[in-house]
Amino acid sequence: MTDITDLIQPDRGQDAVTIRLTTSAGFEDFAKTLSAGQRASLAAQKFEGGAGQVGIVPEGDAFFAAGGVSDPDNLSSYCLAALAEKLPAGTYRLDGAEAGAAMFGWLTAHYNFTRYKDDENAAGPRVLLTEQVGRLPGYLAEAEAEMLVRDLVNTPAEDMGPAALEAEIEKLAKAHGAELSVTKGDSLEQGYPMVHAVGRAAARHHAPRIMHLTWSAPGGKESDPVLALVGKGVCFDTGGLNIKPGGGMRLMKKDMGGAAHVIALAGLIMAAGLKVRLHVLVPAVDNAISGPAFRPGDVLDSRKGLSVEIHNTDAEGRLILGDALTRASEEQPDLIIDFATLTGAARIALGPDYAAMMARKDETAQSLIEAGKANDDEPWRLPLPEAYRDYLKSDIADIVNAQSNPYAGASVAGLFLDRFVGEGVDWVHFDTFAWRPYPKPGRSKGGTAYGLRAAWHMLKERYGA
Repeated sequence: MTDITDLIQPDRGQDAVTIRLTTSAGFEDFAKTLSAGQRASLAAQKFEGGAGQVGIVPEGDAFFAAGGVSDPDNLSSYCLAALAEKLPAGTYRLDGAEAGAAMFGWLTAHYNFTRYKDDENAAGPRVLLTEQVGRLPGYLAEAEAEMLVRDLVNTPAEDMGPAALEAEIEKLAKAHGAELSVTKGDSLEQGYPMVHAVGRAAARHHAPRIMHLTWSAPGGKESDPVLALVGKGVCFDTGGLNIKPGGGMRLMKKDMGGAAHVIALAGLIMAAGLKVRLHVLVPAVDNAISGPAFRPGDVLDSRKGLSVEIHNTDAEGRLILGDALTRASEEQPDLIIDFATLTGAARIALGPDYAAMMARKDETAQSLIEAGKANDDEPWRLPLPEAYRDYLKSDIADIVNAQSNPYAGASVAGLFLDRFVGEGVDWVHFDTFAWRPYPKPGRSKGGTAYGLRAAWHMLKERYGA
């Protein structure tokens, strides 16, 4: 992971380059404070104060930086990220402002995935000075969680298969004194038959498994609420016998993005000591093609006892989540949150910048939306309509895994999962892309988290740090 621990430091009056912020509306007044030569320099750089614009302004033998933002008095998460990406290496101080929430984007702007090659264009660290030292640990933890998701999703499937995901969760458990149990291979047939069916065609070194991490806050009580996190860990998805075309398979290393989200979120929860009894369930499989692969038309058993007719082997994520959600429900949780790269329909509906969210309870959904808006990670709620449950009827089993029509694919997938969540349990489902197809300041192309900060800030509010 990119080391960001020293990129924001306490302001003790050390030498630093000044950053002056302006807006497009206030640029005319800003320009009046500059010399003719400085205005000419900004004009040559086509700097007009627009959000995300960066200018270098000569000042004697040195320079100061000009940054365009939407609102200098209310800096959002990513409004300084362009400065962090484009400025030369060095130490910087905001003129008459504090970074606040923008510390997060300043940190994530430094992210580079360098497991397989060095970044030849890396500019070196850009350090920001702050007087808000007390707020720094929170933004640092969130930025590290975001970058953990990026690292896990960006890693190719051969190096981030089920065993590698298990190793990541084992590392997490050791770091926080949590307990970890793993069920793998043919042992899954008894308790997690759908996880076994989806993963049984993979090579032995990518054998299917389910990881179950448990943790309680130090000094916690048996009466503390149970919080369950479930993450889809399809480490590579060929589509199974309903094989994907090459273009659709190209990015399927990211199909474990849900698992990456819950690993990062669990780390935040345990580090902060939320007063919960935490259960993290990650079913990890390769949806591969070989003789033992499950087939269209098969009827699978499930942990819940529901029989599932397979219409499409490329709708495999909901199968492994079904067994995991059933297990999570057995703990009588106060709340279950699952993350999954589940449907293309969610991307068609919302594009790449929003996580689709479905929830049983309106108040839980609203708290997530508000937390997301406040932290620049807004999810978008999609419905779980009773009218569409008929799309999952089977002639020979309790339920089918994929409807035969093209309508409301994201919601119908959510309705499938709903059948495996315990009655009355407060449950939220994030259908997340886990991938950014184009970069934005502070948000590199590739693996990324959606809904992570919304969930984290909602949980802090609900359970207290």
